[in-house]
Amino acid sequence: MKILAIESSCDETAAAVVDYKSKKFTVLSSVVSSQIEIHKPYGGVVPELAARNHIVNIMPVISQAVKRSGLSIKKVDRIAVTAGPGLVTSLIVGLQTAKSLAYAFGKPLIGVNHLLGHVYSPLVLNQKIDLPAVSLIVSGGHTELIFLKTLNNLKKIGQTVDDAAGEAFDKVAALLNLGYPGGPIISQLAQKGDSKAYNFPQPMINSADFNFSFAGLKTAVLYTVKKIEKIDQKIKQNIAASFQQAAVDVLVNKTIKAAQKYQAKTITLGGGVAANKLLRESLAKQAELNGFKFFTPPINLCTDNAVMIGAAAAFAKPSNWQKIKADPNLEIK
Repeated sequence: MKILAIESSCDETAAAVVDYKSKKFTVLSSVVSSQIEIHKPYGGVVPELAARNHIVNIMPVISQAVKRSGLSIKKVDRIAVTAGPGLVTSLIVGLQTAKSLAYAFGKPLIGVNHLLGHVYSPLVLNQKIDLPAVSLIVSGGHTELIFLKTLNNLKKIGQTVDDAAGEAFDKVAALLNLGYPGGPIISQLAQKGDSKAYNFPQPMINSADFNFSFAGLKTAVLYTVKKIEKIDQKIKQNIAASFQQAAVDVLVNKTIKAAQKYQAKTITLGGGVAANKLLRESLAKQAELNGFKFFTPPINLCTDNAVMIGAAAAFAKPSNWQKIKADPNLEIK
């Protein structure tokens, strides 16, 4: 089954052709057009600019993906597109393009939950993922724990009650005048810093549920920064390391506890923050120590991409394309 997948939920315009056959994935092509340089001066994604650039980029990106796959749109079996969550104007660009292609070429269309794309992204590794599993999804807009009883039986068991982890990384980077996007910069600085230099809080780490909170941690960094008259490079490194360690400790601790409670066999990690080296290594280590298998996709499939949308579409049924709507608040129930 060959799937043309389209992703435009935020500021990346992406398309991919994925083949799913005999329970194995083959990525025939993947193209991502980033808007980081466009939004960098504003310190974050500007929805109107994102949508305008999606309009400019989407057909060239799709054309490149189809050409690199060695196929034509006529040869694909279905088209998949992100239906939500995300920026509604960005979602509409991708969705309307996908609908037009589905209509023009007579192809079945699947509307995909962007978060399910992150959940299914480790499957493209084609390694045996024993179920049940707990999936930690960490990005700029979401921080969620998903329980997979089977690949078609999922439920959300935890989420952030305020800021997403990736949002906290970006805001701390802004406090330190590090630039945008903040996650990679914080991670790089932290490697040279002392993670014990500042005793930042680990919100909700001992709560009975599997929810997260990062607003208090971000505020603690703010108060610390305000107290320091002159912030040199070493102080920035120490703040970055201490903040990152506090955030990662919460994410890892909650995920392990959830896996234990739900008697999972496997833990998976996805989302843009899954590219963070400390998080990947810490969760992998704790998973192994506690007897769980661990999988996370390569870094290029952690950030927004269309390969993961194609992976999720392989386990979904096509629906009436006229009824698929852009939903900026689409959730995993």
